[in-house]
This record gives sequence, structure tokens and C-alpha cells, in this order.
Amino acid sequence: MVVIVILGVLASLVVPNLLGNKEKADRQKAISDIVALENALDMYRLDNGRYPTTEQGLEALIQQPANMADARNYRTGGYIKRLPKDPWGNDYQYLSPGEKGLFDVYTLGADGQENGEGAGADIGNWNLQEFQ
Repeated sequence: MVVIVILGVLASLVVPNLLGNKEKADRQKAISDIVALENALDMYRLDNGRYPTTEQGLEALIQQPANMADARNYRTGGYIKRLPKDPWGNDYQYLSPGEKGLFDVYTLGADGQENGEGAGADIGNWNLQEFQ
């Protein structure tokens, strides 16, 4: 009986920490993905003189856009091997021109809705420092 009580106390101490670590790990993955996407977008711009349009989207990083004039110097093999999903299984969002910078790359967070709070907060290339 004493062993069960001790296990219960230990579980009550460990479980909240594990849940908090999951949220932190999810945020860190999103930050890493966004930084990688930013770097790939910058390489695209260096080669082609501009960022992909919103319509071309992040897919322009893995497959040359249909309009050759938009990507005259497109790299063989693209700029990133594959497009990551955010930690919650959703596609990253992309706007160019962005509302917060030259381009916006972001996740809608755990809730999948814009302007969420807490675990549902939007994480974007304009606010990464808030989540580190």
C-alpha cells in the first residue's frame, strides 16, 4: 500500500513536467523549422532575385515554379529536401509580401486558429524570440 502511495506522489510530480516539456519541444521544433524555411527562402531569393509569391508558396522551395521567368536560376534539387509539417501536423503558412516583413512564415499553433494564445499561439518568423 505504501508503494502505491509513493508511486502516486511521484506521478503527480512527474506528469506535469512531462506535459510542459512536450509543449516546449513542440515550440522548439516549430522555431527550428521556421528558421530552416527562412534560410531556404533567402537562398531562393539570392538565386532568383525575389521570394516566391504567396501563390507559388513554400512548394517553390522543392519544385521549380511553372513560370520559368520567376525562377531563372532555380537550383537543381531545390532549396530544401522536403517541406516540414508543424508539430501539430499542419502545413506552415507563407505570405509574400508578408504582413510583418518581406515574407511571413508561421504556424497557427496547436489550435490551428489564427491569433491563438498559450499552446495555440501563432509562431512566426517575426516573433521567434518570444518563444525561445
